[in-house]
Amino acid sequence: MQVGNARYLTAADLPETVPVFPISGVLLLPGGQLPLNVFEPRYLAMLDAALSGNRLIGMIQPAMSEVQANILPERPQLAPVGCLGRITSFNETGDGRYIVSLAGVCRFRLMDEVTTSKPFRSFQIAPFIADLSSAEDEGQVNRTGLLAAFKAYLEANKLEADWESVERASNLTLVNSLSMMSPFGPPEKQALLEAPDLKTRAETLIAITEIVLARTFGDADTMLQ
Repeated sequence: MQVGNARYLTAADLPETVPVFPISGVLLLPGGQLPLNVFEPRYLAMLDAALSGNRLIGMIQPAMSEVQANILPERPQLAPVGCLGRITSFNETGDGRYIVSLAGVCRFRLMDEVTTSKPFRSFQIAPFIADLSSAEDEGQVNRTGLLAAFKAYLEANKLEADWESVERASNLTLVNSLSMMSPFGPPEKQALLEAPDLKTRAETLIAITEIVLARTFGDADTMLQ
């Protein structure tokens, strides 16, 4: 996996401990690009620490039980799986904010929390090493079904897309990009993140889209024909 100027090929290329940035409803996937507008002091400190080190942070959602409570505590329980991101661009706004872009490296399973004197939280992680490989079988993806679901969603919501770019995208780029930009809730985002492979992620995305269309607009099968 080449991310920015760094290469991540084995577990030895990854840290055992990372700072985590918990945000509900935000999804980063390996190979994806995630823009962030950071303004909270503890996370500004986290970015400072990452920039002076390996430039890696862990994007993760609060646990679903915390999200469903509607009021997140200062130190919420966290979802079991997140995604490592490398800071590949960084700008100061002049008003105390940072604008950064994260490139997805690999997913990880959250392990023990590490006690530090820092204002942000850090955890030991178990990375999904298979994510560092480009061995995903893109040919197993139901591209036709995925595009049909995407088109039906756009039409139902009176939205447009750059279809020329969509058609040029590889199955890997298409599935992960649509998953990250999808306007679905935290449970759906977590399901997409935890999908074991690209084929399953595409199937999950199609299924979620069909459910949303059926709930909101009626017969999804008619819209997908």
